[in-house]
Amino acid sequence: MFLKPFETKQMLEAILGSIDEAIHVVNAEGITIYYNDVAAKNDGTTIEDVLGKHVLDVFPSLNKESSTLLKVIKSGNPIIQQSQTYKNIKGQLIDTVNTTLPIKVGEQLIGAVEIAKDLTTVRNLSQSLMDLQAKVHHQKSKPVAIHGTKYGLDDIVTNNDDMIKVKELARKAASTSSPVLIFGETGTGKELLIQAIHQASRRRDQPFIAQNCATLPSSLLESTLFGTKKGSFTGAVDRVGLFELAHTGTLFLDEINTMSLEFQTKLLRVVEDGIIRRIGGTNSYAVDVRMIVAMNEHPLTCIEKNQLRADLYYRFNVFFIEIPPLRNRLDDVPLLADHFVKKYNFLFGKLVLSIDPLVIKVLQTHNWPGNVRELEHAIEFAMNMVEGDVLLVEHLPVYLKAKKERQSYRGNSLKATLKEVEVSMIIHALQQCNYNVFHAAQLLDVPRQTLQYKIKKHQISLNR
Repeated sequence: MFLKPFETKQMLEAILGSIDEAIHVVNAEGITIYYNDVAAKNDGTTIEDVLGKHVLDVFPSLNKESSTLLKVIKSGNPIIQQSQTYKNIKGQLIDTVNTTLPIKVGEQLIGAVEIAKDLTTVRNLSQSLMDLQAKVHHQKSKPVAIHGTKYGLDDIVTNNDDMIKVKELARKAASTSSPVLIFGETGTGKELLIQAIHQASRRRDQPFIAQNCATLPSSLLESTLFGTKKGSFTGAVDRVGLFELAHTGTLFLDEINTMSLEFQTKLLRVVEDGIIRRIGGTNSYAVDVRMIVAMNEHPLTCIEKNQLRADLYYRFNVFFIEIPPLRNRLDDVPLLADHFVKKYNFLFGKLVLSIDPLVIKVLQTHNWPGNVRELEHAIEFAMNMVEGDVLLVEHLPVYLKAKKERQSYRGNSLKATLKEVEVSMIIHALQQCNYNVFHAAQLLDVPRQTLQYKIKKHQISLNR
């Protein structure tokens, strides 16, 4: 038995009305044709106040650029899980995550549907919790120390074969407690990978402690890692070192090649037997610490330069992982750029939907000496500059915008480019020599007959 049209409509509305998320449907002109109770509650209005009216007439805080519904109608492309903040009719600030989809009959776009999850309560609870913490600590604002990790292996964004192998190595390293040595240039994401290894390991619920060895002199680094005993030197107190803090967890030491060779010997002894002694103390402590170290210069080069002890290298080199620089995996640039656009969409409250193909072309011609970190900073700058929904070359930092001009120049064929250079040099030489062909030939270091032939060939005028 088939349902009649009005019964189908009633059933569809009943189904949509029972969903515990806000649903808003508009036609191709932006007029609301369906609006459920959850959406009305979020917006502080009623279904009757919204039905049959244009989106911008009902929500004055929105405009054509910030309304996800109108954006989808204009572009015909879906917007997936986009954060949006707006004021409802009552002036209340509403935070939502929206998925907005175009509605098409065949190839014709007839409207858009938006499904929104209200995060306002979560935001308010978070703010209340921070306020409560501030009161407990008698401060208005206090940073919260993080004793774990922020990133997992899924946070490493890549389609590159070499990076996929790096992730597989990291996953295998996470299943053991063996030492790990990671090499990668500055900005390649060494700490992200190390945090991911810890997060994927059995120690994920235990401390993760990181220390950059280059930031401390050896004397201070020793007390920082091993701790101190009261009275061992002037002003010394009983202080726990990083090895003790990292007990049962992971200790990450960055740039270990900056340690003195003498201190590397002490570190090797601790790695070998797992026993530490605080400076000035007589008691020894057994620690269970998973060691991961990193370097931004290849360890074999550091050994040759006498910056790294060979025996320490061999002890840490159980798992060696080399992170390729971004210039060697330019196929990841579009994926990473899109990832960072989404990140800063959320942080900056923007609605950038796409990246102009010319931007990707420019980004893929850059050498990226600062690697992924440099790319992220470039996208962050561009996201500060963009006002519409498309990221353009004009939004990039100045040093990258210059790439566009060079690309246009390189876009010519080799033959055409050589001709342009040759004509330019001949005209410049002629101007310098007051259009004296003999002197210009001497300046260009070519025979006079050759220069005369090229002047005729390129139809260069000798008139001043």
